[in-house]
Amino acid sequence: MNHDHQAIDAMAVLEAEHSLIGGLLLDNGAWDRIGDTVKTEHFYSDRNRIFFAEISRQIIAGKHCDVVTTGTALNDPEAFADLNAMAQYVPSSANVRRYAALIVERYQSRQLMAVSNEITELAQDHGRSIEERIEAAQGQLAKLIGEAPRDEWIGVAEGMALHASLLEDRAEGKTTAMSTGLADLDEYLEGGIRPGELVIIGARPSQGKTALAMTIGINMAERYAVAMLSMEMPHMEVRDRLTAMIGRVSLSAVKRPNRGAGLQWDRVVEGVERARSLKFVVSDQGGLNINQVRAKARNVKRLHGLNVMIVDYIGLMSGLDGKQSRAYQLEEISRGLKTLAKELDIAVVCLAQVNRKVEERVDQTAGLSDLRDSGAIEQDADIILFINRPVQAKPDLGPEWQYYAKLSVAKNRQGRCGALSLSYIGDQTRFDSWEGPVPTSAAGGVRRGRVEL
Repeated sequence: MNHDHQAIDAMAVLEAEHSLIGGLLLDNGAWDRIGDTVKTEHFYSDRNRIFFAEISRQIIAGKHCDVVTTGTALNDPEAFADLNAMAQYVPSSANVRRYAALIVERYQSRQLMAVSNEITELAQDHGRSIEERIEAAQGQLAKLIGEAPRDEWIGVAEGMALHASLLEDRAEGKTTAMSTGLADLDEYLEGGIRPGELVIIGARPSQGKTALAMTIGINMAERYAVAMLSMEMPHMEVRDRLTAMIGRVSLSAVKRPNRGAGLQWDRVVEGVERARSLKFVVSDQGGLNINQVRAKARNVKRLHGLNVMIVDYIGLMSGLDGKQSRAYQLEEISRGLKTLAKELDIAVVCLAQVNRKVEERVDQTAGLSDLRDSGAIEQDADIILFINRPVQAKPDLGPEWQYYAKLSVAKNRQGRCGALSLSYIGDQTRFDSWEGPVPTSAAGGVRRGRVEL
């Protein structure tokens, strides 16, 4: 943009700012039409930014706002003349929404120019790897996209027409739910996990969080596109696990394969071949912040498609501001993951640690308050699952306990909560539906795969 165009652009946005401020001074009710669109930081002029901030403060507080009240509050003699000129400049408040849209659009243009300059500097920063520079550039663009305003209101008539079509689909057996491949869990989740949902899998270390997430991911990847952000395990370990889980062979047989092992070798080969047919992609980049995760999700959706993203795990993600408390950072991350699920229309399955206090309980069953460092995770999640394998705490339990795992559905926004039984095949690092009777002391007398709490 040359200097002449920049001058014209500045004049246009200043006129829009004057007209918007004048319209609000004439008609405080016009705030209802623009309050969800324009913010103080969107204004080009510092002085107009001050005027708008005070006007919005008074209107939001329910006070009458005009030239006198605003000028008095600012304690600025020159403000009276400026505000009066703006109020006289615009004949009415009829076009305030159009003025607001122009102000926001020009703000975004300025931000885009700033980001483009930063990306140019990144491109020339040869002290960082090209991957780091691309990730940083994607993060900048993702942040800019996230600031874009959206009109989210849908009229009842239009909304119910869409809903009627959805109900017809449900009646015909069509659903947006993606089956987890675990029948009892699907029953609790009314068919499976849905796009837009944030699912948390919580447990103490070595209970099988990654195994459960990968079990669900593998089952889904036969029909849906799955991406896994493995911030704890490198690529090779993830592929080893995929091979063992899919081939139903021990992980040790994958790590130390033997061509002469007959059936065992055949299963390793089968695991590799079947894994290659899945819609499953992996990134092992660690220490990502929410903007980087957002950028990677958009990128993988564009390149490979994306229905489900597994994040292993939230404790290894970094905050945008390292000076903030860890609780604040986790709040930022969990809300960002929920927003990401809605924006991209995907399901996000995120792993989380629970507090050590769980180990002090007799049954070692975790609850919502046990999620480490952040109550925000509890608030943002649609579904929260907790894994408990009693044999981990009591290795001397009988053989009937060796494969037993209890999965608690502690939060379920779309359905009921409770508990169910799963089978954990440790040497293959996978979960499966529980077959046969449940160990009596765990089942509370129930001889099925579901456990009544």
